[in-house]
Amino acid sequence: MTKEQEAMLNRINQYAEEVMADIDPQKTPISVQLEKLRPMMETIAAEQKRPLEDIFIEYMDLASEFSARNAQRFQEDYLDFDMVQDDIYKSH
Repeated sequence: MTKEQEAMLNRINQYAEEVMADIDPQKTPISVQLEKLRPMMETIAAEQKRPLEDIFIEYMDLASEFSARNAQRFQEDYLDFDMVQDDIYKSH
């Protein structure tokens, strides 16, 4: 992920926190969530002189990449925690 892509993702996510504060993402269809984000994506599309559809696709790709990276980090941290726990149990 480039710095520009990360900045775009952060910008959209910050906007999402404002406009979707009362929405449960687990119970709200993705289409509804994306519609809420549309104004920010339209702004970015205009700034970058790109089609809105490209921004939607890039956002979805970046969000997936970000989510996968966080899941991987969580697993690595969890494995580290398990190893520490195993070491503690073995030492007693």
